[in-house]
Amino acid sequence: MAASILDQSALWPIILLVVFAIDIVALFVIPRGRKPTAAMAWLLLIFLLPFVGILLFLLIGSVRLPKSRRDEQARIDGLIRGAVDAQGLRTDEPDWPRWFQRVVQQNELLTALPATDGNEASLFPDYQGSIDAMAAEIDTAHAFVHVEFFIVAWDDTTRGFFAAMERAVARGVTVRLLADYVATRRLGNCTATLAELDRIGVEWAWMLPVMPLKGKYQRPDLRNHRKIVVVDGRAAFMGSQNLIDRTYDSPKNIKRGLKWQELMTRLTGPVVTAVNAVFLSDWLIETGQDLSTIEHVPATEVARSTAPDALLCQVVPSGPGYDTENNLRLFLSLIYGATEKVILTSPYFVPDEAMVYAITTACQRGLEVQLFVSEIGDQGLVYHAQRSYYSALLEAGVKIFLYPAPFILHSKHFSIDDDIAVIGSSNMDIRSFSLNMEVSLLVRGASFVAEMREVEQAYRDAGRELTLREWRDQPGKATFLDGLARLTSALN
Repeated sequence: MAASILDQSALWPIILLVVFAIDIVALFVIPRGRKPTAAMAWLLLIFLLPFVGILLFLLIGSVRLPKSRRDEQARIDGLIRGAVDAQGLRTDEPDWPRWFQRVVQQNELLTALPATDGNEASLFPDYQGSIDAMAAEIDTAHAFVHVEFFIVAWDDTTRGFFAAMERAVARGVTVRLLADYVATRRLGNCTATLAELDRIGVEWAWMLPVMPLKGKYQRPDLRNHRKIVVVDGRAAFMGSQNLIDRTYDSPKNIKRGLKWQELMTRLTGPVVTAVNAVFLSDWLIETGQDLSTIEHVPATEVARSTAPDALLCQVVPSGPGYDTENNLRLFLSLIYGATEKVILTSPYFVPDEAMVYAITTACQRGLEVQLFVSEIGDQGLVYHAQRSYYSALLEAGVKIFLYPAPFILHSKHFSIDDDIAVIGSSNMDIRSFSLNMEVSLLVRGASFVAEMREVEQAYRDAGRELTLREWRDQPGKATFLDGLARLTSALN
């Protein structure tokens, strides 16, 4: 008994020494290249729970993909820059505001993809309608179809889409599909979905597979969140919607009656080449197969609209394969450039300090600022972290509109003044800024923004405005949970 006590007393100094060593190493390693809030959150976790904290940091502490993948992305970007220079694709009009010219220049510097004019776009706010429109487009394919989604499922909602792919393959059209490994594998009907893809002859591959025994591994929650369809290099779809039923085929969602509300856009014109370039890049990185000589249609060969309301468009991919947060820099630049209004829609709104300052500063400059979010949430931590920002936003003058239950407003877009908009896969949260591979579309054109205004008005008509008085009456328990969730959201 005495020996046991002596053994324990000798063990404690060793434990304390190990904890002290962990704390010292953490102080050197964690702040390096990391935002102060994220660094402080990690350090706090490690100081309070050293062994749990260091294990979590080793598992999910890296916010970048492996160097080989980042190097390959940089190599591909170099090839794109060479093609852009050779074909003279850049559009630079003298009537653009100088600040907007700089935004376009910034986007191209970060992604290699230029802005092009002569494009047309239309919006699809109807869930089944957008899937049917994509299927109808696939039915017109003659050469190739490229499909890329975060989540892919074969169910009653997507059955027509899969049938269109089957008909395309039967016509001799090459159909390729990319699906995120983690998001799609966790579905209950994943096996049936993959079997159907194999049966109809679709060439498919995983994005960011987590297969350590096969040498394919990175931080598990670094995911490819993009949603893209390209047909023959002449038409494309992108936006917020996954290829799955609007309940996400989840028994939990069905029990709660949850339904997702989305927004997709159909594109024609030279911008389709840029959308296709994102798919081709992802396909090359995931499979090693270069399709650029056989399934790439140069922008100079794509029909260009000469209509007076033709749109200027620029595709902006982002994610942990890049050196910086391309989407966050785009969003901040546009908000600071706005002169009249900023209208934001994001299902998961967990901004960093820079985004909060940009939004509240817009209010202080006298701009009209509105934010559309869901009244309820499907992810508890994100929902409470999002709510923790409402007080500061409302006090600054932001009008917050709550989209009603049982719908989850999953659309991801925003508009600036009356002629600039962004739509894509990116939420306005830390995950989309740093951890997810996303793709956004910058559009300049009053006709497109007018169509988006109709969508925004439909959100207002369906929901209600959250007032500062109502928010201040929130119970203390909810406020505590909001604050705790906000702290954990910084762990990236």
